[in-house]
Amino acid sequence: MSVRRSITIATLTATGLLTACGTSDPAADLAAPKGHQDGGVNIGPDQVRIRGKKVAAAADLVPEAIRKRGTLRIGASADASPPLGFYATDDKTRIGSEIDIATLVADTLGLKPQFEEVSWENLFVGLDSSKFDAVLSNVTVTEERKEKYDFATYRLDNIAFEAKKGSGWTVKEPADVAGKTISVSSGTNQEKILVEWSEENAKAGRKPVDIKYFQKDTDYYLALQSGRIDAHLGPSPTAAYHVATAGQSEIIGQLSGAGGDLQGKIAATTKKDSGLVKAYAAAIDHIVQDGSYGKVLKRWGLSGEAVEKSEINPPGLPKTKS
Repeated sequence: MSVRRSITIATLTATGLLTACGTSDPAADLAAPKGHQDGGVNIGPDQVRIRGKKVAAAADLVPEAIRKRGTLRIGASADASPPLGFYATDDKTRIGSEIDIATLVADTLGLKPQFEEVSWENLFVGLDSSKFDAVLSNVTVTEERKEKYDFATYRLDNIAFEAKKGSGWTVKEPADVAGKTISVSSGTNQEKILVEWSEENAKAGRKPVDIKYFQKDTDYYLALQSGRIDAHLGPSPTAAYHVATAGQSEIIGQLSGAGGDLQGKIAATTKKDSGLVKAYAAAIDHIVQDGSYGKVLKRWGLSGEAVEKSEINPPGLPKTKS
């Protein structure tokens, strides 16, 4: 879904940081659309991205074959939504925070970013086949994924339940979603958490969750407004953006993308033992330190999900309980 206007996005403050026990409303930190006014974010095809420069210390960590090729082949999800990834006003140019960050990483490594948009599941197929050198597309670190991939973190991961405006409903724990119809995208950490919550409800004698699956944001928006679902569970940045720009829904609960007491982390992802993860981490640390990373997050209203440094393969979302 293209958004044919510019938006003004305020910085998510530290008090708006989403955690497993957070109660702030991230949508309140996003200003409503105001066209091409001062402070507005350009969502046209002619992006003036914040760019970086090659840093030898990071570039030298890139495997020789990739340095000689001169390009960094980056997989991006065609299913992502604003502000993470979406189409510009020409309906064909892909823009968003993840593309901006990936471009900065490639610049720092002295490589030309080469993007390819594929479905969510094909991001991992592309890594497995070495079609992609990297995936920077809101991928959460999980213990299961760590068996096949290496991770260099660049953003906190928080997720949110989005319901129709005026629902009068809040979600803090599994019991709050018992018997509800909730949608989620398949293959995501949100799905893992929702399935576990549903199973926990069943074991406790409560009704399980009626889980519906949507991969496109337009589909779940329609289902939400028509009453076919009670809520959607997805990335907090996407939920906050939709709440602020559409004005028809509200965030009724937030938690860490890793569930429980563990803060989820979003990371640059590569095939395990490809030799690239240290280069990614070094590049991310550099853009954090030089301030370009912070400017990108501020531009897209994601300052509340900033990290101070990149971590390689930190603890991730636990494996699904058997």
